Amino acid sequence: MAAATSRAETTWKGDLMSGGGTVRPTSGAFAELPVSWARRTEPAAGATTPEELLAAAHSSCYSMQFSNLLARAGHPPEKLETSAEVDFVVGQGITEIRLEVRGKVPGIDQAQFEELANSAKDGCPVSKALAGNVQMSVRATLEG
Repeated sequence: MAAATSRAETTWKGDLMSGGGTVRPTSGAFAELPVSWARRTEPAAGATTPEELLAAAHSSCYSMQFSNLLARAGHPPEKLETSAEVDFVVGQGITEIRLEVRGKVPGIDQAQFEELANSAKDGCPVSKALAGNVQMSVRATLEG
């Protein structure tokens, strides 16, 4: 099977500290987004960061992997809500990612839900790409 290739483009103007740019997917799936160093180190509304985009990629990839593992275990989810928090430390880079998932999954208990949640963390392609470089954790809550 041929590789599926995704692409995004960034235009940057100026130096790191005072410059800024925009990032856009070539798919058109979302609008062009502004990016800047100031936003990266001092969170503010109106612009994004590589870490926020990574959080979006990781939370969506993780949700897909987890839903697949749940279905294979005989418990297809009704709903999964996943968030990802990505820590960026100046001079160190991306240091930690914390995934949190809440799910409505009939017929499963909390222990199996947590076991599969951890397996999904280790098996999702974004997690695999970051493995050994970034500390990752997952907190899983089964909703009634």
